Amino acid sequence: MFPFDVILFDVGGVLLTNGWDRCERSHLMERFHLDPQEFERRHREANDPWERDVISAREYLDFTIFHEPRGFTHEDFLEALLAESVLLPDGGLGILQELAASGKWMLGTLNNEAREPNEYRFSRFGLRDYFDVAFSSCYMGLRKPQPIMYRHALDILGKPAERVLFIDDRNENAAAAAAAGMKAIRFEGAAQLRRELQTLGVL
Repeated sequence: MFPFDVILFDVGGVLLTNGWDRCERSHLMERFHLDPQEFERRHREANDPWERDVISAREYLDFTIFHEPRGFTHEDFLEALLAESVLLPDGGLGILQELAASGKWMLGTLNNEAREPNEYRFSRFGLRDYFDVAFSSCYMGLRKPQPIMYRHALDILGKPAERVLFIDDRNENAAAAAAAGMKAIRFEGAAQLRRELQTLGVL
């Protein structure tokens, strides 16, 4: 018997770069000549509802960027925001592809992402070719590390928590998965992940 029925991956920081983390935000603040302190203050208020799909990308940008006139459009900024997503150096995408090719496990994502970046990243990098299920915050209306997000994912999967493996780059997210009864791996690079999966009998 395989050690797990389901393997769930985070996306940003495991497979791809973070789509809209501090580094990416700082880059666009400089590119568009925006006040980073003002933006970060507004971002902290608007990011949670955006990632939970309570507000749209346009509403998020209205609040964080277009609260005053700008010399660029919503479309200009959103296009630049999406372009910040690239493959993660030393990321786990190759391992995900290997697991998918084997056909032995249900594979999915458990990730925090707003709808527009999430769907762009899934499409741009072909992630739906590998995922059977997507527990994204914008679909669940919840965000990691809220315990209820993990419980809902387990309810939908219908699998015992100990039969689910979760891989994330953030300590707090991995710890929350472990608290829900899943086996959790904190991702620190492709070689480290491969070693841990070999130890667990996955690879």
